[in-house]
Amino acid sequence: MVGGGPGSFIGPVHRMAAELDGRIRLVAGAFSRDATKNAEAAGAWGVAADRAYGDYRAMIAAEAVRDDGAEMVAVVTPNHLHFDVSATALKAGLHVMSDKPATLDLAEAKALAGVVAGSGRLYGLTHVYTGYPMVREAREIVRRGDLGAVRKIVAEYPQGWLSRPIERDGDKQAGWRSDPAQSGVGGCIGDIGVHAFNLAEFVGGVRVERLCGDVSTVVPGRALDDDCNVLLRFAGGARGVIIASQISAGARNGLKIQVYGEKGGLTWSHERHTELTIDWLDAPSQVLHAGAAYLSAPAQAASRLPTGHPEGFVEAFANIYRDFADAIGEGRADAGLVPDIAEGVRGMAFVETAVAASRAGDGWVAMPRSLT
Repeated sequence: MVGGGPGSFIGPVHRMAAELDGRIRLVAGAFSRDATKNAEAAGAWGVAADRAYGDYRAMIAAEAVRDDGAEMVAVVTPNHLHFDVSATALKAGLHVMSDKPATLDLAEAKALAGVVAGSGRLYGLTHVYTGYPMVREAREIVRRGDLGAVRKIVAEYPQGWLSRPIERDGDKQAGWRSDPAQSGVGGCIGDIGVHAFNLAEFVGGVRVERLCGDVSTVVPGRALDDDCNVLLRFAGGARGVIIASQISAGARNGLKIQVYGEKGGLTWSHERHTELTIDWLDAPSQVLHAGAAYLSAPAQAASRLPTGHPEGFVEAFANIYRDFADAIGEGRADAGLVPDIAEGVRGMAFVETAVAASRAGDGWVAMPRSLT
């Protein structure tokens, strides 16, 4: 693992998720540039002292030649390090699982796609919400054509934790997310807007072709956006909306997606993540439940407990890690439902296109046709 030292939010989540099914074990890390914090993380997580490295390059070089060395690297740093850590690991023959977004900017994402292609190794991106059983069920329902042709997709992701300028008070998580040098051109849109974008394409099964972005900084003096609203046009004619905000005071983590077709629509909400509601045009509504025997194979495979026993964020993360471990173990060229570098490139294209169009007041603009 690179990153994830004391004070990290996402590092411990990656570690718990990776180890949940007994398929992956944390054996080495460059957890922090601070030697004391690095040793503290290693001790807390049962990593041998001689495998707690002060630099990720030294870790990758050493682990790549050990007989018992690491087979994959989890990248859980701020965005500005994602490219170099991932590329260094891939070139050394290690698989990579990275937190999102894939890189600091689109140019790096395209360059990383080339590294992945030439490495012969797997690259995964933890768009965690694709790991929820009922999100995978929603995807199957759309893919089967149960709703008919898709006409509209709405993805909302409101949070309120940045309603005040807490980055100026030393909040670590707010600090790097509000710093263009560490986060890139997107603040809210790069942090949670990419989740909504990814989920819209993952569930809806159609790609965004054009967008009209309104990306704003609401809190005075903040360096990056904290609120965004993006209109979408998908291949095939469907319309859509993405609303992502971190200044929606009182909102916690209210991700929701709605997909409407010719025959009805479905709704999945992160705050009721074990349920999927289908509202039919000419029939009574249905509520489907995680863990039930009537669900599709992908949804059932993503559940560990019987229906009525809730699973959540860590388990969804773990589904992505388990799928990735399966792909490595089986020597597959892809990891199935795990978001890959192509999704990473699309995410960065979405961020940069929306931010640039909003700043210029360009209205409707095309997503880049070539993402390689």
